[in-house]
Amino acid sequence: MQDKSFSPPRQTAFAARYEAQKIAFGPVVFQCIRYAWKRGMLQALADAGATGMSVAELAAGGQWSEYALKLVLETCLSAGAVQLQGGRYVLDKVGYCVLTDKITQINLDFNHDVCYLGLYDLDKSLDEEKPLGLKALGDWPTLYEGMSQLPEPAKSSWFAFDHHYSDTSFPQILPDVFATGPRRVMDIGANTGKFTLAALGYSAEAELHLVDLPRQLAVAEQNLQAAGLRERAHLHAVDLLDAGKALPAGMDLIWMSQFLSCFSEAAIATILQRAAAALAPGGQVLIMDTFWDRQQYDIASYCLINTSPYFTAMASGNSKIYESTDYIRLAEAAGLRLLTARDGIGYCHSLLRFAHAGAAGV
Repeated sequence: MQDKSFSPPRQTAFAARYEAQKIAFGPVVFQCIRYAWKRGMLQALADAGATGMSVAELAAGGQWSEYALKLVLETCLSAGAVQLQGGRYVLDKVGYCVLTDKITQINLDFNHDVCYLGLYDLDKSLDEEKPLGLKALGDWPTLYEGMSQLPEPAKSSWFAFDHHYSDTSFPQILPDVFATGPRRVMDIGANTGKFTLAALGYSAEAELHLVDLPRQLAVAEQNLQAAGLRERAHLHAVDLLDAGKALPAGMDLIWMSQFLSCFSEAAIATILQRAAAALAPGGQVLIMDTFWDRQQYDIASYCLINTSPYFTAMASGNSKIYESTDYIRLAEAAGLRLLTARDGIGYCHSLLRFAHAGAAGV
């Protein structure tokens, strides 16, 4: 593991204590900022521009009471979302980001709608390595069994979170996927079929083999039919947690995107072993994921690291956002070796290319 610190150089004890209080009151600040965004307070201040608005002026419209305005805007002030100038509130840079930055909004919705209630049970989830917070959304062993049945707004917020990050990556990686001219491509963890649709649209010769749970494949099949691409797609319902279930063999390329992070290291090891066994001679495994240790900016590493508790409390109980070295180590144990690694894909993705240990590189 590389040396890493998120603390400013020569941080004083007083400054560190202030940061500690931000952590202690983090849930309070989160909810107040979200309220100010969702209920239009921040937008009202944005519309007012540099002159800002007083509490009395904001209350005059009847949308908020003076009590609610004072309480929420004072918390926003403490978080740098607004400024107080001459008794008038003015939107500050953090508030502007909340109002305009799509990633910030998606992260806020994901953490509120999907994670917030369940994270109360994070301690128990960590102790038992089970997603005990998931009961806040439904009665399933893991989130993946209930994905298609998630209640709103959790369902929309989950897919917005997942697709916003992956969608920025798919257009960039299709040349990498088809660099070796694969005809039989396996998409493990196909989900709604977004990658499969992109791959089939990119290559007229390729056939895609989708591997996932039955409910996810049912959604993918509908999407494939709607796109007129069902005939070049083959569906394989497999519970990847069943280490005894082999994968379809003879694959020129096996693709996994934001998939292995859904599993424990022990489960990843068995998946990679089965993937290696499913390769045709000269076949390769491509893994695209968000590794916190391969990010250019701390903001990306911060967001990725703090996504891991979602996996614990809500998704699986024993998975996380991994370091790239974890995947490489487990792949080598499965008889694969790393050929290439490419970073800077989309917002925060990296692409690892593997082949059998004795195979030649690209």
